[in-house]
Amino acid sequence: MIRDRFGSIHGTASLDAVSAFEEAVHGVAAHRPSAAEALGRALSADPSMVAAHALRGFANVMLARDELLPIARGAHSAAVLASTEGGGVTASERALTDALGYAVAGRLHAAADRLDRHLDASPREFLHAKIAHSLRFMAGDLEGMLLGTARLIDAWTEDAPGYGFLLGCHAFALEEKGEFDAAERVGRRAVELAPDDAWGLHAVSHVYEMQGRVDEGIAWIKAKRPVWTACNNFSFHMAWHLALFHLERGEHELVLALYDTEVRPRSTDDFRDMSNAVSLLWRLEQDGVAVGDRWDEVRAIASRRRSDMTLTFACLHNLLALVATGRRDDALDLVTAMSERARNAAPTGMPRGMGSDQASVMNDIGRDLGRVVLALCAGSERSPVEYGQLANKLTRIGGSHAQRDVFLRTLAALAADRRDRIGLEQVLTVRRGIKRDDRFEAQLQARIAGRRESSRASI
Repeated sequence: MIRDRFGSIHGTASLDAVSAFEEAVHGVAAHRPSAAEALGRALSADPSMVAAHALRGFANVMLARDELLPIARGAHSAAVLASTEGGGVTASERALTDALGYAVAGRLHAAADRLDRHLDASPREFLHAKIAHSLRFMAGDLEGMLLGTARLIDAWTEDAPGYGFLLGCHAFALEEKGEFDAAERVGRRAVELAPDDAWGLHAVSHVYEMQGRVDEGIAWIKAKRPVWTACNNFSFHMAWHLALFHLERGEHELVLALYDTEVRPRSTDDFRDMSNAVSLLWRLEQDGVAVGDRWDEVRAIASRRRSDMTLTFACLHNLLALVATGRRDDALDLVTAMSERARNAAPTGMPRGMGSDQASVMNDIGRDLGRVVLALCAGSERSPVEYGQLANKLTRIGGSHAQRDVFLRTLAALAADRRDRIGLEQVLTVRRGIKRDDRFEAQLQARIAGRRESSRASI
């Protein structure tokens, strides 16, 4: 058995396999494109390396595309087989394999819980902590993210490999729970300890956005450009954050240039890349900016993906693209599929994690939010829904507050347009609890005030 430098214990006797696996783990932590190649080398050195098969499975689960689930299941089967054929599976390997089994079944909460139970006994295993954090992020479990990192910090020392990256995870969890001062402090320390910690610098960027510290946000991201431009497609997301700051300044031409060169430099159907593109174009149009034919490329991908119900977050962004381009029939197909998915949710009262998590998310909010967005299409019926209730449940779809804000903005604009003052105030109350007032709210309030003045003038 060999313990790697990030704390996990492997049953393999191959030092080459463990060395390559360490590179893969570092690549995952730093969002580097080299992670996949390193993982391949680990499996070449030892085709029976359990943790390598498990990490390959998790990588495919987290891409959230239905055609990749068979690959993830195959990786899980390979990890199970390797566990039985070797000289004995370690607790580290068993935890990863068990958790992957839950994840490929769509039970992200149960997968994260399994990893956390392992970390109770062995808290200094970075990979397990990172995967649990990522799963809870996808599942919209803000409380679990923070509890998960907070309980590990005291068991580590600053010189332990991976500690800076763990702090980056903790900083992000703090930010999502609204503890902005602590998040900024911890995030900055994370980057000091691990200069290539893109997740930690990303957490600080979120703090600046939520607090409306636009100039500081732009300066921070630009200063860290050498770090995030070395990342995989996470570099697109960091460019998206930079674009949001410039959008807040009203610098629309610069935002469009960033979109073309760094947010969407190439076509990809990775749901994270799609969410960057779709939400930025949607925000620009809310600002009254003509985006030209930029919708066409993302609309084509959204249309192809309209039956993929793997992740509610992805479905809703695909729906925005279809609605924005007036593809009512495709949008209706997508919402119909979402409704069917919601019908497969576990019965009320069943313990969390029994059955597919995403079916429950779709039933709880995805279907209803989808119907609201669909109603923006010409000829679609308006859905009777309480906007405030949807706003309050929005964290369930996963992602960050910054990413979900596109839906809060949309709900607020709909409530305002339909003169639902109670609903509008409920949505804005939720939004103000997350971030400082911004240009969007000021413009919305001015529009409402103008409508009132126009109404008085007509009287």
